[in-house]
Amino acid sequence: MNGNSNGFGSAAAVAAADYIRRHHLHEIGENQCSSALVKHIKAPVPLVWSLVRRFDQPQKYKPFVSRCVAQGNLEIGSLREVDVKSGLPATTSTERLELLDDNEHILSIRIIGGDHRLKNYSSIISLHPEIIDGRPGTLVIESFVVDVPEGNTRDETCYFVEALIKCNLKSLADVSEGLAVQDRTEPIDL
Repeated sequence: MNGNSNGFGSAAAVAAADYIRRHHLHEIGENQCSSALVKHIKAPVPLVWSLVRRFDQPQKYKPFVSRCVAQGNLEIGSLREVDVKSGLPATTSTERLELLDDNEHILSIRIIGGDHRLKNYSSIISLHPEIIDGRPGTLVIESFVVDVPEGNTRDETCYFVEALIKCNLKSLADVSEGLAVQDRTEPIDL
């Protein structure tokens, strides 16, 4: 598990490990790599979830997405065509919504096509409430599994995907925390 601990103690690490065991189950094949990343966001779960659950609008917080066209009614099996900004070794990605659970705050996608090297890529993102500095916060966990492309090692593949996810999670935090500041969410008395 990789994470941005931001000074959070072992209780947060134990909670994250438990959430990973419960919600981030990937079958990992022989020539695949997998990892889970953790981000603490100083914004309440409903606000963060309002961004994450928008399968049809990943560009709201994912900086590498320039455009998204979704097909269907945003239900399991819906597809989206994503255009990737220049600078990455891809221009398009076709993705299928695998899971959208508004009660548990879990979203899962699978990449099924596109002009990139992320074959058999699947990810799960889950959101969990926590208190940060006396205010409602969100523990975000994103995990993935992907084939290791020919000519690359597991470590190289995981490093590349983790770098993209870290960038997306940082952007999700920046956008969510900016919206939370506008809401001026009151502290929770413990």
